[in-house]
Amino acid sequence: MKPAAFDYVVPRTVGDAVEALGDTSRKAQVIAGGQSLILEMHLQRIRPELVVDINRIPELDRMIVEDDELRVGALIRHAAFESAEAVPGPLGTLLARAVVNIAHPPIRSRGTMVGSFAWAHPASEWCAIGVALDATVELIGPDGAREIPAGDYFQGPYRTSRQPQELITAVRLPLLGGNTGVGFIEQRRTHFCFAQVAVAAALTVHDGLISEARIGLVNSADRPVRARAAERSLTGIEIGRAQAGGYRLADDDPFARAGRIAAHEDAAPLAEPYGDVEYKQQAIAVLVARTLREAAADQQARDAAQRGDHR
Repeated sequence: MKPAAFDYVVPRTVGDAVEALGDTSRKAQVIAGGQSLILEMHLQRIRPELVVDINRIPELDRMIVEDDELRVGALIRHAAFESAEAVPGPLGTLLARAVVNIAHPPIRSRGTMVGSFAWAHPASEWCAIGVALDATVELIGPDGAREIPAGDYFQGPYRTSRQPQELITAVRLPLLGGNTGVGFIEQRRTHFCFAQVAVAAALTVHDGLISEARIGLVNSADRPVRARAAERSLTGIEIGRAQAGGYRLADDDPFARAGRIAAHEDAAPLAEPYGDVEYKQQAIAVLVARTLREAAADQQARDAAQRGDHR
């Protein structure tokens, strides 16, 4: 099957792109990487009358750190995050651990983080990280520029607060301090499948106690989820106690308890052909606990490195 006929424009500036999208007489789609859009167009599940290709707009192809935030332009590809050195500190580690789970190298060389935010698939790794870290989505349209917190941006599967005439220009993520450890773990049926469940976590520690936990759940509801109830259960927990023990956590372990809270209070999983609700709740509980263990180990390693302890 081939796409339905459409007009195609290649603006050279953000202003030109906004002008093209502002033509309300035609249904328009923006293309950057196009790794999801092109397939849907070929299947004619999406039939735009106008495709606006933003790949020739230089100002969208920038990634910078300013004011303790990472600003990711709309043309920055997934592959840009494969090295943990690409972004300073724990945030770079988190993005590097997550990005290898996104499809495979050819997709990562074309697809973009901002495109994932625009598409809003419930199984998107980037969207869950954005919600967990309180990312900010930058948009511009005929009425000017505005910003939306990631927690308010996602409205459901493929639904967001973006208006059809608006262009997402960037996503901003807060840099994480040196006393923060991060983790990311994903469960999927095969290497090329979407995540059945995945978890992103960041633990900030002061004086040996968890002062802040951030947990993002992938494919655990109709939109990315921040597991706030599970986060609250970890405040004040001694990091050493939380990460003690073997790979299988005891039921009274703080991370295991947080996993159960995330699965039954924060998440609202939907049944899928290869995983009913009960299965997904169990997977969420286990993956949250394991990801928190990974984040705790990362934090302890960073703390040891800062103290010069390389044992």
